[in-house]
Amino acid sequence: MSVFAIGCGGGAEEEAAADVDTSLTDLQERGTMIVGIDDQFPPMGFVGEDGEITGFDVELAKMVAEKLGVEAEIQPIDWAAKEMELNSGNIDVIWNGYTINADRIKQVEFTKPYLNNEQVIVVAADSTYKTKADLEGKIVGAQVESAGLEALKADEEFAATLAEIPEYDDYMMALLDLGSSRLDGIAIDKIYIGYAMAQEPGKYRILDESLQDEYYGIGCAKGAVALREAIDQAIDELFEDGSIEALSTKWFGENIVIRDVDRLTAEDFK
Repeated sequence: MSVFAIGCGGGAEEEAAADVDTSLTDLQERGTMIVGIDDQFPPMGFVGEDGEITGFDVELAKMVAEKLGVEAEIQPIDWAAKEMELNSGNIDVIWNGYTINADRIKQVEFTKPYLNNEQVIVVAADSTYKTKADLEGKIVGAQVESAGLEALKADEEFAATLAEIPEYDDYMMALLDLGSSRLDGIAIDKIYIGYAMAQEPGKYRILDESLQDEYYGIGCAKGAVALREAIDQAIDELFEDGSIEALSTKWFGENIVIRDVDRLTAEDFK
């Protein structure tokens, strides 16, 4: 009887230990936070003229990592496999213009939203297209596994009118095809295309009709609540000391980072 009781007690202790969330302490013991990004997504994360990876999200991740007492290790990943990279432990967070949606909420632990965004249709500035209806029978592309592609397909009535919806590994290639008239339009993040338009004025134009409003969040592995809460707290502290406003103004010309928005759950998408 006593042997049996000891055995059961040991099992319960092991099970309790397995339930302990060490997502934050593991990072702090290791000294690094591996940040998975799409390195061709300006202004959030991209390779600068000096060959170094930079961008708003890259700089914000480094600031948050410092608050956590670790160093941010920026790791470019295949964006189509981002959730697999996260949940297999190859990266600690997905942090690069990462849209919160119903499907992703099932796969990752999202922080509170920190940026508003829209999915829009961009066309060449000299095109005759004014509305989505003008694109009937035309070719509108998007990045594979992107929120833009999801929003485009979710607009079933519009998508059904299109001749083709090609999927690209990255938006840079899609924009090249738009410039060479192989595409008539692209479903794309407004923040991304807004930055591209500022770099090349007069080249692109956004249709007035948007596809979808959305929020950006940071994705942690499912169950990594301690890490998620620590990131939220660090961002709050960066608000308090003015660092976020300065960073946003650097990249966007104004402070567009949002605060005090509750975490989104699956219920918000029903």
